[in-house]
Amino acid sequence: MSTATPASSRHTLHNLRVTEVTPITEDSVAITFNVPEDLGELFAFSPGQHLALARHEDGDEVRRSYSICSAVGEPLRVAVKLLPDGAFSTWAHSELKVGDELHVMPPVGRFTIELDPAHRRHYAAIAAGSGITPILSILSSALVAEPESRCTLIYGNRTMSSIMFLEELEDLKDRYGARLQLIHVLSREPQEVELAEGRIDRAKLERLLATVVSAETVDEWFLCGPFGMIEAARTTLSEHGVASAAIRRELFHGDQQAPAVARISPTDHAEGEGSAVTVVLDGRRTQLMVPRAGIAILDAALAKRPDAPYACKGGVCGSCRCRITEGEVRMDHAYALEPDEISAGIRLACQSHPVTDTVVLDFDAA
Repeated sequence: MSTATPASSRHTLHNLRVTEVTPITEDSVAITFNVPEDLGELFAFSPGQHLALARHEDGDEVRRSYSICSAVGEPLRVAVKLLPDGAFSTWAHSELKVGDELHVMPPVGRFTIELDPAHRRHYAAIAAGSGITPILSILSSALVAEPESRCTLIYGNRTMSSIMFLEELEDLKDRYGARLQLIHVLSREPQEVELAEGRIDRAKLERLLATVVSAETVDEWFLCGPFGMIEAARTTLSEHGVASAAIRRELFHGDQQAPAVARISPTDHAEGEGSAVTVVLDGRRTQLMVPRAGIAILDAALAKRPDAPYACKGGVCGSCRCRITEGEVRMDHAYALEPDEISAGIRLACQSHPVTDTVVLDFDAA
């Protein structure tokens, strides 16, 4: 273990051995982990959840969040897409090998589905690029666990060669036939059908809803990709009468550059400056002074509690979810949260700054 927190904690990083590093496309690989029997329950995942992975380089920790792309019951696996100057993705593509160990945080995330063999539902997903990773987990799990449910996938890419998990998607189509409808939309390669060319924008989605998949037939929508595509899809679906509760979304959060962990000392702020913040994590209460402008509460907390959970530090992955139980904070961004979660007191520590004199954030209650 890489931290001193209890082994059962969902915030702890655990050493997992890599059993496979499999190329998917020219710029993406799938990484499969062996989960020891004593960690099996802790690493049991719901389809669509993600993992925080960490490695150390020159004394600094590089931590990123990647979505699980396995169906429930399959070995734990994530996909890593190579990004320009991506500190983690470059290393994963060029140096990571079978037998290596990575520090891995147990699965987290609400971009998921509740499976029930009695369900008879139509699930539809809109994905772009590496946004397929959680979608693949969700749809493949639903097809296996819910024999009466069916799925539709609208998947945007540049070319056929850039499609992640193309063979697996085709295998699913062959296996489940009419229960899975696959719609590939390519932006840089001609297609036999003009509708399958271009980007998934509002105009394209309007045409797809009118001709290929009717919004009225879908019980739940799952959106994963860049912000612009997701917002365009949400707006279009809402205009077609889809309730907000039936639209789930997740932004890309594979390998964006996370801000460096603030190098601060617990004594950097004299008593009386800023706000008195209490962090509850794994049953322990830690008190600290946090300025109302500048560093986020997460950075201040990491100075005293290096076991505080985080991955992207950009408000996207949701690894640092916590519940505010006293006082108030303001958040710079809250991409990982839905409006009803914010109303229920859920906050992202990496984006939170104190507003009131005292604040209590409880990671255990989120």
